[in-house]
Order: sequence, then C-alpha cells, then structure tokens
Amino acid sequence: MRELFDTLDRWWAEGLGVALATLVQAHGSAPRLPGARMLVAADGRMAGSVSGGCVENDVVTRATRVLATGVPELVRYGIADDSELAVGLTCAEIEVLIEPWTDAPAWRTVRAALAARAPAVLAVGLPPTAPAGWCAALAADGSVTGELGGAAADAARGMLGSRAVSVLALGDAPDAPTVFLEAFPRPEQLVVHGGTHVAVVLARMATQVGMDVTVVDARSAYLSRERFPDAGALVHAPPARALAALDLAGAAVVSLTHDLKHDVPALAAALRGGAAYVGAMGSLRTHEKRCRALAEAGVSAADVARIRTPIGLDIGSRTPEEIALAILAEILAVRAGRDARPLREHGIVHDAGRARRAGSAR
Repeated sequence: MRELFDTLDRWWAEGLGVALATLVQAHGSAPRLPGARMLVAADGRMAGSVSGGCVENDVVTRATRVLATGVPELVRYGIADDSELAVGLTCAEIEVLIEPWTDAPAWRTVRAALAARAPAVLAVGLPPTAPAGWCAALAADGSVTGELGGAAADAARGMLGSRAVSVLALGDAPDAPTVFLEAFPRPEQLVVHGGTHVAVVLARMATQVGMDVTVVDARSAYLSRERFPDAGALVHAPPARALAALDLAGAAVVSLTHDLKHDVPALAAALRGGAAYVGAMGSLRTHEKRCRALAEAGVSAADVARIRTPIGLDIGSRTPEEIALAILAEILAVRAGRDARPLREHGIVHDAGRARRAGSAR
C-alpha cells in the first residue's frame, strides 16, 4: 500500500471516486500475497495488482459497481477453466475485498505510522457480516483509532511489528463479524557504508523492495542527493561514529569501500550494534587482513565469522548493477532464512507466503 498512496492522493485531489481492492486470503500458488492492493478510479484508471493480471479486469468491473452503489464486495476467484473468457487463476483461489475508498481515521493512523517508519496494524471489516466501511488501527504506542476490542485487539497487539496478516471471525455464530488484520512493519533498514557506484545502484534497488536506506561516508564528494535520490538519509561522518549513532538491531549493513581504514571501524560498529546481516566488499586476501585488524580492535572471532565476504550471491556478477543485485539477493535470502539455492532443487512451489513440496494437492 505504501507505493499506492501518491496515486491515491492524486486521484482524490482530482475529485475522482476511488475503489480499493485488497487481497485478503490466498490458497494455492497465488501470484500475490495477502495484503496486495489495487486502486481503481471512477474513470477506469487502475494502479497496483491483486493477482498479477489474472483477475484484474473483473476487479475493475466490480469496482465500478462498488463505486456506484457504495456497497463493498468480497469476491472469491477460483481456478479458471480453459475458456478464453474464464475469470480466475491457474492454480490458486483468492478472496478480494473491493470497497469504496474513504479517508477514514484508521487509514490516517496507518499513513502516519508509515511516514514515521513505525509499525501499525489495520483491521478492516469483511462483508457481509461486518458493517460496511468499518476499520480500525493500532499504533506502535498501543493507541487505537476506531473501535477495536476483544479478540481483534488481542490479535492486533500480537501482530504489531510483524509482517503478519490474518482473517479473524469474532465469534462462533455463522453471522459473527469477520475482519482482515494486516500488520505494517517498520521498514527494514539497510546501511550502506561507502558511496560507491555499486552503492548507488544498491540503494535504489533496496528502496524499491521497501527498505529504508542510509548511506554513510566520511568523504563528502561521494554523498549527494543527485547520486542517492531515494536514500532515506545521507550521513557524512567517520564510519564508527556514524554507525554507533544508528539503531542497527536487525538491520543489514554493507561496507563497499575496499579500504581497511574505513572498513574495519564500520564493520566493528555493525557487529557490535547487532546487525542481522553484515557484508563487505573485497577479496579473500583482503578479508584476511580485515579479520586481523578486527581482532586487534577487540572484535570476537565469532562476530568476525558473521561477515559475509566476498559479498553477495554467486551469479557471475561483473557490472555494478549485477553486483548490487547479488548483494540485495543475499540480504533478502538471509532475511527470509533461505539458503538461496534454485527453487527447483528444493522441489518447492510458492503458496501465498508459505512453501510446500511440489506435487502436493493444489
């Protein structure tokens, strides 16, 4: 949803009615995960996606009806047949909530949290059991916008800070209200030490996958908004001081300078700060010198062993763009707890955020 707000604001400012489609459940090998969203303007324009193109045309048609009636719809799309006109997916079933967009207080809470890089949880009522347009939000400080209590509040508090989504029935009766809960986490942090050409590309790529990027360099010539237009922060300071001032718990830190006098203090600060991923550019021979210098600086052997170098996955990278791609891919693999082998070697197919063995029932 983060990337759709600018479009939403522009259409809203034009006076257009806007429908919001949200993927709330997925079963099977769905191309998008729950929480994926799509906007449909009253003039037919669309932005975003809930299925990668499989059902979007039908969503646009239904969104137009929703805008005309003001009544939300919860639509289930199953596996399509072989007809060219069939609407559905090839090997999945999904449920999509289509509702008129309103600038509700709960959404304003979520938007404020995203702008502040803070976590939040949004709860949205699902038709036909929940009141049309009902939504509530839980902020990082525990404050609630809207009516959120009981099991929904407990579930939201348990999800705060995670990436979880959930569909929750508030009771056992057939007509009990059902809500969709989505946690918006604090963006994951990437700290890039060294404003090199690889850093320029890496910062752009990482921003595109939702990371909050900080670039650190003691050399002012390497830091400029022209070089790093998308970075959240540019820090002109010695690496030890700059990184010590940052909250690095769970962050990814990469050092791209090839220079021990800059690398060593940056890596030491990253390791001591609890970074989840620490990588450094350089050959194995360079890393041997780096390890000795880190040991002399008092960094433990166990911490030194956490440094990933040569940095990135082995994809035959040569250009800065390829190297940046290899680095980001390794960061994402570490974040997900994966070993980055080809999926076909695992025999795994995607299943809406889970992984399951190929050949199991769809």
